[in-house]
Amino acid sequence: MRLFLLGDSILDNAAYVGPGGKAVIDHCRARFDGRGIALHLYALDGAAADDVPDQVRAAAPGTGDLVVLSAGGNDALGHQHLLDDAPRRTSFGALLTRLGEYREAFRTAYAGALDSVSATGADAIACSIYNGAFPEPEMAARAAAGVALFNDVIFQEADRRGLATIDLRNVCTEAAHYANTIEPGDAGGARIAEAIDLAVARRSVA
Repeated sequence: MRLFLLGDSILDNAAYVGPGGKAVIDHCRARFDGRGIALHLYALDGAAADDVPDQVRAAAPGTGDLVVLSAGGNDALGHQHLLDDAPRRTSFGALLTRLGEYREAFRTAYAGALDSVSATGADAIACSIYNGAFPEPEMAARAAAGVALFNDVIFQEADRRGLATIDLRNVCTEAAHYANTIEPGDAGGARIAEAIDLAVARRSVA
């Protein structure tokens, strides 16, 4: 089986691990070595959901292959301005309307990403966006609430297609798992690789 890692820097985190550290792909290779699974990294730091179809075309997975997709974090970052105090100057109802518009725009992009994988005949595992490691409690609370908006789309669209999921909010749970506020470091990469391993094992049993 070929296993493809597609999406963003949650899976393409080599630039953020320190000297001697391992990226997600390195931790995955250590776990899958000798198990008849060929690993291929096509995720790209900075990619958004609408970049995924290009990654799919480059990777060219097919029937019997498996794609692990992590996308949405950079889409969420595109609306980071909502975490500041500006929204307090508008009504809560108007803010909810804006949030709903952003969510549905992301749904279009994310559904397109999943459909591009499905069109190849490959199976997929969809990863959520994690909460990050913001040191200020107020910013951490705002980030978690904002991420939930995008994760709602990820889980809903994955469920519609019968896809397995990995909730990275339950994987990268401590500041030590991050290289900075939003990127996984060596420790986070090890936990992400473990979660991928477990998801692949569950898929094999099913």
